[in-house]
Amino acid sequence: MKVRLGLLIIVAGLLLIISCESKKIDLYKVLGVDRSASQREIQKAFHKLSLQYHPDKNKNKGAQEKFAEINNAYDILSDEQKRKNYDLYGDEKGNPGFDAGTSGDHGGYTYFTGGGPGESGFNFGPGGQGGSKSFSFSFGGDPSHRGQSSFGFGLDDIFSNLFGGGKGGGSQFGGFGSSSRSQYGGRGSDKSILSVNSKFYKKEINDRGMSWLLFFYSPNLQGTQYYESIVEEVAASLVGALKVGSVNCESEASFCKELGVHLRRAPKVYVYSYSQGESGSLVEYSGDLDVKGLKIFCQDNLPKFSKGVNLSQFKVAAEAVTSPKVMLLSTKKNTPVIWRALSGLYHKRFAFYNAEVVLRSDISDPSVRALGVDSLPAIVGWLSNGEKVILKSGISVKDLKSAVQDLSRLLEIFEKKNENVASTKTEHPESGDKHLPLLTGSNFYDICGDEIPVCLIGAFRSSNTRDKLQTILQSVSQKSFSRKQSAASGPRTSISYSLLDATKHQSFLNAFDKSGFKSSQKFLLAYKPKRGTFAAFQGDITEEAVENFVASIMNADVQFTKTKQKPTLK
Repeated sequence: MKVRLGLLIIVAGLLLIISCESKKIDLYKVLGVDRSASQREIQKAFHKLSLQYHPDKNKNKGAQEKFAEINNAYDILSDEQKRKNYDLYGDEKGNPGFDAGTSGDHGGYTYFTGGGPGESGFNFGPGGQGGSKSFSFSFGGDPSHRGQSSFGFGLDDIFSNLFGGGKGGGSQFGGFGSSSRSQYGGRGSDKSILSVNSKFYKKEINDRGMSWLLFFYSPNLQGTQYYESIVEEVAASLVGALKVGSVNCESEASFCKELGVHLRRAPKVYVYSYSQGESGSLVEYSGDLDVKGLKIFCQDNLPKFSKGVNLSQFKVAAEAVTSPKVMLLSTKKNTPVIWRALSGLYHKRFAFYNAEVVLRSDISDPSVRALGVDSLPAIVGWLSNGEKVILKSGISVKDLKSAVQDLSRLLEIFEKKNENVASTKTEHPESGDKHLPLLTGSNFYDICGDEIPVCLIGAFRSSNTRDKLQTILQSVSQKSFSRKQSAASGPRTSISYSLLDATKHQSFLNAFDKSGFKSSQKFLLAYKPKRGTFAAFQGDITEEAVENFVASIMNADVQFTKTKQKPTLK
């Protein structure tokens, strides 16, 4: 009895010494950060050191103990309340001095090593009945005690599953007091990672256009904290382009089963991706769990609704979409992350394009000049009636998040303008489905640019004559005309059709004719942009007469005259 009592006193003394020594450790120095360090800096330091000292990676003597110190320091300093208490009292619980705790409340930060052959080890915790304390220690003793603690957790490598494990299910190394997150329960309640359940998923994630980085875990799985730190760091680097959430597959078992997520030895990471089509789907990340690899995976799975085009070959009219169109002009060969994120959020409201512009000393590309863009990056839009709008040029951004927000506002304004244009269509009813564009300075090069063989313009001076021209030209534009010449004479001439308000663009008309056709209420101009020639039709404009005029143009039976000067619209 005296021997047992003496042994108990010795053990208690040793524990007191170990615990007191542990309290002298500066947790900030353990992570290599200043006391004023931000949570982001603490997280990055933890991530770096945990990789450096992980026992499966680092076989040097003392790596296990160092790894335990790093995790314990991160556990305390990453929790604002524990950090505050530690800064004030040296104890994360806010208790000055040593606190041995009570049954079920084991205060202090104690470091110890798992017993192995020829090595000393300590196991301690509540035991027996009535909450009485029991302590045990061994110096290479009974193997039945090795790797276990009466605190309710093993001394196995908590990251063994993450890196494939060691012999016999993982190496044994330092454990943690129960005040730490050694059991790695989910931290879905943290502000940085939203907790996701079935209802939230269906309302906020499923087919909403935003990519999500989703972290699936269970409180009894090892490695959760490490997974979480990687996920948080990647999400922080892509704020604005994707969101982050966590799913507890213990409390949300049916939801995880519904998604086809089955956890076995470790947590899993997925991206809700739009890279495969219109609808989103969960794609599992199976690479090495590091920031670089996961970030690349996330970027690869961002929305891909923007179509890369060659600007010199792009024709708005050739794109068979009824939605308003938006195009990003930049020096990037691949679609920028910002534009991919926006294409996901707005893909049901706009047709997205992106084009690479190779810069020289200035923006000398005629295709860029024709769009009216003077600096890059720039966003150009086309309303549903074909009118071109410069949304913004010379775009500069502070960060990804603010860029997505700012450009979203531009798209919202552009969409509103398109709705206003669409609402005015009832004032000028047309027959058929195709709507002839009204020629303006912003769309002139798209409709009557140098690459258009013939541009047929119906000019009007009143709403009444506009409606008549609209009906006639629309009907004629839907008919096909063949050249009399053989196929050897060349390809069929292409004609674009548009309307022009003659009362607003008299200077434009003066470039064709000295009088500017002022005496005519309505007339037709056939203009060949590349040759700089034109032909006018001023007779009685009927559908038959216009058909004959177009057929004569196609068959080269109409004489074209040189313009006085190159016509331009402002």
